[in-house]
Amino acid sequence: MTKASVWLATGFGGPEVLSRAEADVAPPGPGEVTIGVRAAGVNPADYKHFAPGQDPGALPLRIGYEVAGVITALGPGTELASGGGRTGDEVIASLVDGGYATALTVPAADVFAKPAGLTFAAAANLLLAGTTAAELLHVTGVAPGDTILVHGAAGAVGASTLQQARALGAHVVGTAAEGDFGLVRELGGTPVSYDAGLAERVRRAAPQGVTAALDTTGSDQAIDASLAVVADRARIVTTAAFGRAAADGFRSVGAANPASGPFRARARSRIIALAAAGELTVPMARTFPLSQAPAALALLRGPHPAGKLALINDN
Repeated sequence: MTKASVWLATGFGGPEVLSRAEADVAPPGPGEVTIGVRAAGVNPADYKHFAPGQDPGALPLRIGYEVAGVITALGPGTELASGGGRTGDEVIASLVDGGYATALTVPAADVFAKPAGLTFAAAANLLLAGTTAAELLHVTGVAPGDTILVHGAAGAVGASTLQQARALGAHVVGTAAEGDFGLVRELGGTPVSYDAGLAERVRRAAPQGVTAALDTTGSDQAIDASLAVVADRARIVTTAAFGRAAADGFRSVGAANPASGPFRARARSRIIALAAAGELTVPMARTFPLSQAPAALALLRGPHPAGKLALINDN
């Protein structure tokens, strides 16, 4: 049996609870694929996975939900989710268990051909953010001609939302820090700053009115502005402000919504198709060697440049 270098959470807390270890890589059985990992995506869900307050009996935990790499072995009679597949093919896998690794064996149903135009680092960050953005647009019924408000437009989910909304024929007003206005414009949005008076600035940026609001920040300021500018609360959604959603009668998506997981799984093929067609890119902020996974997560938890982070296999 081959070995891989992996990152484990041996306790609950911050990046200091992570340790690197050697683990067996099981050979793929029917319906499984072994991937030599070239890059792992770095997501907030990764550090939430080992956040304080959980059952110690679950430890140690493997970390990382999405990777890009090369097939090193396929189980008997196995095809990828995108069809076909052979040793040496470049692929994306999401959702997986333990992507912070040099190799892993995963269900073939979660493995797709990598779009040729994406680097391994970008491909490893495509699907979690992309499918979340797709769900936000879906539950609010965004259609051609809509003008929508996206909070956190320069973040990972926000950037994907901007591009997917543009592909749908919608116009986007996006909240962002002023230093990230260039990225919002590059991705097709009209940027507005987070400062006091947000609702009025949104109205000035969209004099024709705003039909839907999509929040990725969870801030009261974002929710208050959304409620002020969107008449139909069924067309307001959040990924984070779950208490406000329940109290104010608008929608939320995520782990607590039983429809979110199945929708996002179905959406993966469409997100990959958009990327393959050049309609969806992944802005990258920085890459780290796999050996520096704790540093990458520490950066992600604090203020950091717009764009995604990735771990690159340094073995």
